[in-house]
Amino acid sequence: MSINENIAKIKKELNNNSVLVVAVSKNIEPSKIKEAYEAGLSDFGESKIQEALPKMKALSDTIGKYINWHFIGHIQTNKVKNVVGNFSLIHSVDSGHLLQAISKSAIQKELTQAVLLQVKYDEKKFGFTANELYNEFESLNSLPNVSIKGLMTMAPLVKNTNLWLDCFNNLKVLKDRLVNNYNINLKELSMGMSQDYLVAVSCGATIIRLGSAIFN
Repeated sequence: MSINENIAKIKKELNNNSVLVVAVSKNIEPSKIKEAYEAGLSDFGESKIQEALPKMKALSDTIGKYINWHFIGHIQTNKVKNVVGNFSLIHSVDSGHLLQAISKSAIQKELTQAVLLQVKYDEKKFGFTANELYNEFESLNSLPNVSIKGLMTMAPLVKNTNLWLDCFNNLKVLKDRLVNNYNINLKELSMGMSQDYLVAVSCGATIIRLGSAIFN
C-alpha cells in the first residue's frame, strides 16, 4: 500500500476520533515526509537529533513551516540544547535530571518548552516508575520554562493485548491521580505505536506514534 493509502486506512480505523497521529519519520527521507504531509498529516516525530535537524532544514523552505516536529527518542543531557526550542513537544522526558537540563536550556533561550513525562512499565525501558513520578511530580512541575502537557509510555514489544491494556490503562489511572491530586490539566496521553495503537486509543490515548503503519 502507498503512504496515502496507509493514512486513509488509519483515519478510517480511528473513525473521526480526535487522537493526534504523529508520523514517526526517523530514517525516512524528506520526500516521503512530504508525501505524508500531502496526505493530511502535519505532525512528525524524530528520535535522533543528528538526523532530525538536517531533515528539518531540508524541508524548511517548503512544508517545514507547516509541520509540528515532535522529539520522541531518548535524550542525552549533552544534546538537550539542540532539542529545546526546535520541537513543539518533547515526548521522552525520562528523569528529573533531564527535565532540569531542559528547564535550564529553555531559560537560556528565553522560551517555554512543552514536554511529556515518560513512564515505564518495563524495566528495560527508560522512564519514571509510576511511584517515582507521583512522588516527584510537585518538584518537577515547579521547574521554570517547561510546560508539562501529559504523560507518555511504550507498551512491551510483544504481541500480547492484555499486557498492552494493562500498560495503557495504568498510564491513564496515573494521569487521573496526578490531575486530581495537584489540580492541574494534563491533557495528553502519548501511547500506542504501529502494532498496538487501536488498543491505546480504546484506553484513552490522545496521541499515537506511527511509523511502519504509515511508511511501510
